[in-house]
Amino acid sequence: MTRVSAGWLALREPADAAARATDLVEQIPGTGPWVIHDLGCGSGSMGRWLAPRLHGPQHWVLHDRDADLLAIAAADLPRAAAVTAEPRQSDITALRASDLAGATLITASALLDMLTEHALADLVDVCVSAGCPALLTLSVVGRVELVPADPLDSRVAAAFNAHQRRLLGPDAPDVAVEMFERLGAEVVVRPSPWRLGPGHAELIAEWLAGWVGAACEQEPELTAEAGDYTRRRLEQARGGELAVTVGHADLLVLP
Repeated sequence: MTRVSAGWLALREPADAAARATDLVEQIPGTGPWVIHDLGCGSGSMGRWLAPRLHGPQHWVLHDRDADLLAIAAADLPRAAAVTAEPRQSDITALRASDLAGATLITASALLDMLTEHALADLVDVCVSAGCPALLTLSVVGRVELVPADPLDSRVAAAFNAHQRRLLGPDAPDVAVEMFERLGAEVVVRPSPWRLGPGHAELIAEWLAGWVGAACEQEPELTAEAGDYTRRRLEQARGGELAVTVGHADLLVLP
């Protein structure tokens, strides 16, 4: 599991909120009261997005290894009278079925692609054992489109995807669906792409640095061209001339 900064999570939160498939929330069975386990909650963006969309009292159990992020998540959950928070510092790759006892909904965001296949299999087993729905959002799928196009786009994208496959990376949604269905669950999948444009110059710059950096780490031969490529793209972003679509998938798992 990679540690992420609160700054990066705050920067991406509006794009995440705009991308998530809201129709999946409408398909979650039940009317509350809710006991929601948020796995790898980070700074709590999933809770801030989902809590206002659910009816009835909610108790959020927030799981993360990072105590600083947990503190932010617990403090910033929507403070309606019917919403409470319980932070738990824990390693979600070591969860047991007993850790999710009493759950009526499991959530996670931007998580599945950061796991190994073994860790995902363990997580799927635990989620299915809980016997409740799971809403798992914003897993990358390996599709990136930049407009206007550049001759180096496809090479950077291929190298980045290869880098991400050191873990499950862009294969995670398909692998997760297969694992859940093998255990008898039904899975509804929706696209949830980031659509970034003139109002997202700072986010594009941070995303681009990570995207190109990982590609160069995977394919060092890219480094000679990466500097000029990055400068071109940053100039376009600052000028409001660059649009970026980053593909993700949202999964609703129904027991």
